[in-house]
Amino acid sequence: MHTYRLWLAVGSAAAAAVVALATGCSSADPSASSSVPAKSAGSAASGAGSQAPTGQQPAGQSSGSAHGPETLPASLISPQQAAVVQGPAAVPTATQLADLTAQSAEIARLSPEQMAGQRVIYSYSGLSVPASLLRQIRHGDVGGVIFFSANISSQAQLRGVIAQLEKANDAATNPARRYPLMLMADQEGGLVRRLSWAGPDQSEAEIGASVDPATAAATAGSQAAAGLRAVGMNVNLAPVLDVYRQAGDFDDQFQRSYSMNPLTVSEAGAAFVAAQQKGGVAATVKHFPGLGDAKAAQDTDNRPVRINLSARTLRDVDELPYQAAIKAGAKLAMVSWANYPALDPRLPAGLSPTIIQGQLQERLGFTGVTITDALGAGALRAYGTLENRTMLAGRAGMDALLCTATNAVPGWKCVEGLRDGYTDGALPKTAFKAQLAQLLQLRASLPA
Repeated sequence: MHTYRLWLAVGSAAAAAVVALATGCSSADPSASSSVPAKSAGSAASGAGSQAPTGQQPAGQSSGSAHGPETLPASLISPQQAAVVQGPAAVPTATQLADLTAQSAEIARLSPEQMAGQRVIYSYSGLSVPASLLRQIRHGDVGGVIFFSANISSQAQLRGVIAQLEKANDAATNPARRYPLMLMADQEGGLVRRLSWAGPDQSEAEIGASVDPATAAATAGSQAAAGLRAVGMNVNLAPVLDVYRQAGDFDDQFQRSYSMNPLTVSEAGAAFVAAQQKGGVAATVKHFPGLGDAKAAQDTDNRPVRINLSARTLRDVDELPYQAAIKAGAKLAMVSWANYPALDPRLPAGLSPTIIQGQLQERLGFTGVTITDALGAGALRAYGTLENRTMLAGRAGMDALLCTATNAVPGWKCVEGLRDGYTDGALPKTAFKAQLAQLLQLRASLPA
C-alpha cells in the first residue's frame, strides 16, 4: 500500500508555486526559474571568477553554529589549524593510488593551480558564457561546469554554449585537453528539471508510488540520459537516494524521494543509475548519508542542519540504498553538508574524513568519485571563506568541488583554496594527486 503524500493532495503545480526556492544542489528548484548559478556549482549568479557578483555573501561571513568550530579566519588556515578542525586528513584509497599510477605522466604536466582547477566545477550567471571562464578553461584551470535554469533558454542555445566550452577545453594551451569537461545539471525528474523540455517526466515520488518502481525508474534514467546527451552534457546530479520520513518534509515537499521504504528507494535508485549510465551520462547518488529525516525548513543551502538519528538507523535505513546503487556502478556520490552526531559529533558530513572514508568508502565499498554539495552553502558559514571550505573538503576526501551557493561565488577562490592547501602542506600531496587522478580517470571515460 502506497504512503499518502502531501503533494498528491495539493497538486504538483501548487507545490511548485508555493515555495521560494534556493538553487543549490541539496535544495529543489521546482519552478526551474529561480535557479541562478553562482561562479561555481549548485546555484546562483555571477560570472566566472573575475566578475564582481551582485548580492554575494562575503566569503568570510559566518554565523555561530552549534555543529561547527569557532568561526575560522578570513585567510587560509594553516596545516596545524586544519588538523585541529578535522583530525587526520583522508588517505588515498587503493583505487586512487592505482589511478595515480595510470595518470602520473599527465598530472606531471600540470602546475599546482591547474591541478587544483581540474577538480573545481564552475557556474556562471546568464545565458552567455563569460569570457573569463573561457580563458580559465583554455589555461587548464577548470574541471567542469554546472548549469541552472538561468543559463538555459532553449535546446539550441544550450548546445551552442556547450560547444563554446568544449572548444575552449580543446585549446592547445590547456594541458588537460584530453579530458572532457564534466558538464552537469540537476535533472532529477518531475518538478526538478533544469532542461524543462527533457525528461524524466515523472518525479521520484511518482516513480516510487507506481506499480513497478524499478521499471519506471529505469525509464526515467534513460530519459534523463537522452535529454542531457542531446545538448552535450555527461553528468547528472541524480538520483536522490534520501529515504523520506514524513509527508511534506524536506525531500517530499518537492517529490524528491522515491519512498519511505528504503528497499523501494534501493530498487528504484539502482535502476535509475544503471539506465542513465547505459545512456552515456554518469550518475551522482545523493545526499550521503541521507537527508530523509530533514524537516521541510532544514535546508543546508541556508543554515546548519543536524540529523539526530542513531548510527544503526543511518546504516540500516538511510545508507541502505547506496549499497544497491554502488553495486549498480554509480560513478559519483554527493555528500551532504548536514551534521550527523552519531557518525561524527563535530563536522558536517562533507568535511568529515570519518564519514567520507569510514562510512562511504570503507564500510560501503564505494570506489567512485566523491563530489561536494554547494560550497557556498549556509551550513558552512562557521568554516570561513570559500578557500577554507574548499581546502577542508578536499582534505576530508572530496574529489570534485562544486564552487557555488544560492548567490554567486567566484570559482577562482575555490581553486586558490586547493592550490594553497597543496603548496603549504595542509593537503597531503600524494592524496591530492591521487584524488585528482581518480577524477581524471572518470573524465577520460565520459563522452565529450
